[in-house]
Amino acid sequence: MNFPAAAAKARAGADPDAPRTGGLGAAVWAALGIVYVVWGSTYLAIRVVVETMPPLLSGALRFGAAALLLGAGLAARKGRRALRVTRGQLGSALLVGLLLLVGGNGLVVLAERTVASGLAALMVASMPLWVVLLRRLFGARTGRATLAGVLVGMVGLVVLTAPGLTGEAGLSGLLLLVGAAVVWALGSVLAGRLPMPADPFVASVYEMLAGAAGALVLSFARGEPGGFDPGAVSAASWGGLVYLVLFGSIVAFTSYAWLLQRAPLPLVATYAYVNPVVAVFLGWIFLSEALTWPIMLGGAIVVGGVFLVARNER
Repeated sequence: MNFPAAAAKARAGADPDAPRTGGLGAAVWAALGIVYVVWGSTYLAIRVVVETMPPLLSGALRFGAAALLLGAGLAARKGRRALRVTRGQLGSALLVGLLLLVGGNGLVVLAERTVASGLAALMVASMPLWVVLLRRLFGARTGRATLAGVLVGMVGLVVLTAPGLTGEAGLSGLLLLVGAAVVWALGSVLAGRLPMPADPFVASVYEMLAGAAGALVLSFARGEPGGFDPGAVSAASWGGLVYLVLFGSIVAFTSYAWLLQRAPLPLVATYAYVNPVVAVFLGWIFLSEALTWPIMLGGAIVVGGVFLVARNER
């Protein structure tokens, strides 16, 4: 799971509707390709990691390592003062980090123990739909076309969670993914309303630190560290964790934050309905995950609903 465009825009202090000048160069399309493929591949990597590694402990390791690397990079490039934030900004970043990375990503890693990576990505793709509903609860106006997109997407979720239609995936795992999308959406909405650090990279450092700490606490509560044997973890799981740290949490997000300042927001937002398609394809290729007609139909409906929302929302 990854930072939504509206949240990162608000965090960066930029106007989502501000026009951009100049044409789209090769660098923009290269960065967009990184966001498409790398973020779409994180579901596959998570599935590989949790095969032999405790799920919440893996999340703590991932975000702890990513926070340290990103923080060290910022300090080396801009000086340690770049990491200074006010108490209000720190509190907001920690809260958003707990929602996004412990509530959102944590539920995903727990669910992917029993749910295929491609199906998980399709379920989480509903996140922009929940953002619209939560913003409406906070008083934002929502157009009819946007609400129609939300309704379409919810129909797709019903198809994906219908008993017996999604193969071996248990209902509990699917409900965890719905919860992940809702909590992630809540964190995204609050990120646009709370006093966040102006630099999105600095905000990410504190969010990931909060995510690592929160995941570690829950991991101990579940008793994961007590039975953890690093020697029993497969090379594939270790490799998947390194991939999530370096590419999923640093390279892709860096590309994403750069895109928010260089490309039209509607174009950047297309990652929301491209990522699940990439995830389904990779899961089918590398993990031989089944592509049943309910998964393809429900997934297509969800992605279609997100497309309608993205087209009508700015």
